[in-house]
Amino acid sequence: MARLTADFWVHAYLARLRLAGIPAFVTTRGDATAGAVIVKVNSLDGRARAFQRAYDAAGARVWIAFAEGQEPEVDAALARQRGYDPDLWTIEVEDRAGRHLLDDPSLAAD
Repeated sequence: MARLTADFWVHAYLARLRLAGIPAFVTTRGDATAGAVIVKVNSLDGRARAFQRAYDAAGARVWIAFAEGQEPEVDAALARQRGYDPDLWTIEVEDRAGRHLLDDPSLAAD
C-alpha cells in the first residue's frame, strides 16, 4: 500500500489548520520521506499536549497523547523523543480551545 511522505502530510496538515484559522508551525523538520510526526498542542495557558501516531487494538492508526501537562514538561518529553529519533518532525499548534483536527478523517491517511 502506498503511503504519503512525511513532508507531504505535514504540509497538508498545516494547510488544513490554516483553513480552520488555527495557527501552527513546524518546529523541527524530520526526514522528508519517512520521518515520524509529533503534534504539540499549546493551549496558551501554560499547558500543552503532545500527540503521536500509534496502532489501536484493531490495528488502525490513531493519534494518542503521549505527554500532557505544563508546557516545559511537554517540551522536555519532546526533546527526549528527538534524542531517540533525529528524523522526527515536530509541529506546534497554538489554540486556546485545544483544537488540533487530528481526529478529522481527511487527515487519517498515512
